[in-house]
Amino acid sequence: MQTSPARFIRQVKQEVSKVVWPTKQETISAVIMVFVMVTIMAIFFLLIDQVIAWGVAQVLE
Repeated sequence: MQTSPARFIRQVKQEVSKVVWPTKQETISAVIMVFVMVTIMAIFFLLIDQVIAWGVAQVLE
């Protein structure tokens, strides 16, 4: 079934009007949480990498 371009645009506008956009505060909170989690994971993987590197150095000596 073909939809005319005008009908398609109307349907898109209807669907976009149903979207619940986050508030500024919700967006800021989410961004802060992402930065916190990325920092925690970076530290975690740095520590794991250091432990593995130490273990490999012990085996190769």
